[in-house]
Amino acid sequence: MTHYERLAAINKAHLWNPFTQMKDYNNSDPLIIERGEGVMLYDVKGRAYYDGFSSVWLNVHGHNVPELNQAITDQLERVAHATLLGMANVPAIELAEKLVEISPEGLNKVFYSDSGATGVEIAVKMAFQYWKNRGETGKTKFITMNQAYHGDTIGAVSVGAIPLYHDVFRPMLFPTYVIPYPYAYRHEDDEREATEATLTALRNVLETSADEIAAIIVEPIVQGASGILIMPDGCLREMAALCRTYGVLFIADEVATGFGRTGAMFACDLEEVSPDLMVIGKGLTGGYLPVAATLATDEVYNEFYADYEEQKTFFHGHSFTGNPLGCAVALANLKLFEERNLVEGVRAKATFVERKLAVLKDSPHVGDIRQKGLMIGIELVRDKETREPYDWAERIGVRVTGRARELGMLTRPLGNVVVFIPPLASTEAELDAMTDILMKSILDVTEGGLET
Repeated sequence: MTHYERLAAINKAHLWNPFTQMKDYNNSDPLIIERGEGVMLYDVKGRAYYDGFSSVWLNVHGHNVPELNQAITDQLERVAHATLLGMANVPAIELAEKLVEISPEGLNKVFYSDSGATGVEIAVKMAFQYWKNRGETGKTKFITMNQAYHGDTIGAVSVGAIPLYHDVFRPMLFPTYVIPYPYAYRHEDDEREATEATLTALRNVLETSADEIAAIIVEPIVQGASGILIMPDGCLREMAALCRTYGVLFIADEVATGFGRTGAMFACDLEEVSPDLMVIGKGLTGGYLPVAATLATDEVYNEFYADYEEQKTFFHGHSFTGNPLGCAVALANLKLFEERNLVEGVRAKATFVERKLAVLKDSPHVGDIRQKGLMIGIELVRDKETREPYDWAERIGVRVTGRARELGMLTRPLGNVVVFIPPLASTEAELDAMTDILMKSILDVTEGGLET
């Protein structure tokens, strides 16, 4: 038995992979990654692949980055973990100061967790308790957006709205108000009408029910798991203004969009929106370790700041909250952002990618190419003129990404949407090679009749 065969057998016998139909997986030859270098990943057989989706949207500088490796090694020689419950540690303090410095104005408090989902859970609980601590106990409901994804914990799923992921758990969840996300391609390709439909729905909910709504949660500018849907210009700003007018907290879920991915440090910066609560993760540590954070305004924080006897404490925490190793590598990651002028570089790279992918617009099965920075979604359709989607059973996205893997690039589809989210540090030459694979994969499957 080869090394690969032994690992594959153990994988199939014992490992339950996330977001994976294990019957399909166990009937295949699983990909098993052994190491990474730059934008490349290498499997146990020695084959190289471009990391075309940043290892699920979180890698920034590539893999095996000396400066990030060294930050972890240096911290490991000091202390690997120390709790934040009633005490603190050096990297957690220093990172909190840095996050406040680079975040939208007013977000002055940092509460750590270990994933985007737990960060959202914290934001939801903070918003709920904020109003309770103020004595406004009727404000207990939340607004979310159609096809939203905010993570997989129960609170995060409750404010999610992707039927495929969430409906099975519906009996376990609290109800929410759901308004449409402005999906222009499926709204007669009219951004103005799509935006107005969203703002009208939000305004109607706020006019009738603001007295029972604690907060709205939004994936700003780009709604990720629903297919890389791009919010039209001005929509986010108007939504935030409406919430301020009606006294509802605004939660920005920047887990996927933060840290330069959209061409700004945070997507909220694109429209100068300052939320009441903001959740960050993924790129926070450069894709190295599981650290997330929920940032809050002083106004929110101060409603928890009280005498011990009042019991207004935020009774929430995780064992590895503010882990020193994770915070140390996050600090090194942010230092590289500055030294390498990474956010500005993303804008130029995004323009290059946009030009490269433009040739796909004439493909009979490419319905829409959506891009903000280095977040790209290509929606494939059976009929370009009618926008008829492929049937789920045709697995069009799965087949395209399977072909990309054969050609040497890894990514994952979102139904009929092929996702391209490369590491931010990718060079133009690397982006050129990756987009070549991406385009060939799409054309091979949709026009070449490949049964991959």
